[in-house]
Amino acid sequence: MWRRILFVVLIMTVLGAAGFVAWAWEPALALNPPPDRSSFDRELVQRGAELAAIGNCGVCHTTAGGKPFAGGRPLPTPFGTIHATNITPDPKAGIGQWSEAAFERAMREGVDRAGRHLYPAFPYDHFTRLTDEDVKALYAFMMTRDPVRVTAPANDLAFPLNIRLSVAAWKLLFFHKGRRQLEAGHDATWTRGAYLADAVAHCGACHTPRNALGAQKRGQDFAGGSSEGWHAPALNAQSPAPVPWTADSLFTYLRSGSAPLHGTAAGPMAPVVHNLGGVPEDDVRPIAVFIASVAGPPSPERQRMADELIQRLSNPETVGLAADGQPGAAIFAGACATCHSETRLRGAAGAINLALSTAVNAPDPLNAIRIVLDGIGPAQDRRGPLMPGFSGALTDGQIAQLTGYVRAQFSTQPAWRDLETTIRRIREGKDQS
Repeated sequence: MWRRILFVVLIMTVLGAAGFVAWAWEPALALNPPPDRSSFDRELVQRGAELAAIGNCGVCHTTAGGKPFAGGRPLPTPFGTIHATNITPDPKAGIGQWSEAAFERAMREGVDRAGRHLYPAFPYDHFTRLTDEDVKALYAFMMTRDPVRVTAPANDLAFPLNIRLSVAAWKLLFFHKGRRQLEAGHDATWTRGAYLADAVAHCGACHTPRNALGAQKRGQDFAGGSSEGWHAPALNAQSPAPVPWTADSLFTYLRSGSAPLHGTAAGPMAPVVHNLGGVPEDDVRPIAVFIASVAGPPSPERQRMADELIQRLSNPETVGLAADGQPGAAIFAGACATCHSETRLRGAAGAINLALSTAVNAPDPLNAIRIVLDGIGPAQDRRGPLMPGFSGALTDGQIAQLTGYVRAQFSTQPAWRDLETTIRRIREGKDQS
């Protein structure tokens, strides 16, 4: 009897595995001659350029010092390193022989021209919601880039994740193909912003927590996540920003990379706002309206606290708050106080009071430490706020004292723990995913 039971179980397992493989199998699509660049309408290409900027495509698919969109950039994940692919129209190393149908399948279904399942580091779980017109525009833009014959390095993933079939299993659990039904009762600006933020900019890919298998947690949209070793703060009602964001302040931040009562973009957000600074305002404004609606209006208590903070920092009669005896106070006085006033809304060169900083008020110290280590600077072709990094000037212990002091002095949140351990891990590159 036990032999019969085991035989039945074995047969069912084999049939189940065969059924899964049959379901997961995707055919290769035919190779096409690279399309003539002049065959694409100029306005369509321009719209594709704007969508690619909103989607941050060039940042992920361009390695440091490499040609645009030629791939090779390492993307650290909890499961290993994935290298972005070459998406230039080179017929050998890139996607030059992809038809529009093959491009659409990759965007909408996460399957490449050869029929291989794509790793969800490529956010097709968001791109699946793109309109037909926007897919066409992106295809036109990519096919009119300069072809580059560079092959991306192989991915470095542990077994069984190095087998593409495992991605099909992930899709079966977490991937929902097709457009998302938006909430009713909103105006055209909100609806447009919801589409751009979700389908194109894929904001939730960073600002939503993920489960153990790397999928966004359902029901926790915009509750905070991580990106490249940085904390992506919550954008919903759990936002740690001392002053609640508004649609206007978000618009200013997304267009310029800085907002007077919130600070300056840093880390992975810096190239995002750099790209958004070059797209039409008619695209950025709806995104700001939608993101502001995610948090909703602040509670009366939170608004009261924000108003009191702004009033205190705006009052020239405010008494100094520095506590010279605290560890880190002397380091702050020597390295930071010239620009970051402890008692005024803004310091030298317009640097914000750190009491307004989301990084200082965040639940973990990652962003604050990284800013101290690496500083903040504008993109090469733009002007913007500049803060030097102190990675070569301060020891781990000194940075721990400084960040601990800043947290205690400028925030009412609980003290951060194990700062030196976090600093050491960041320096060693162990907090990248």
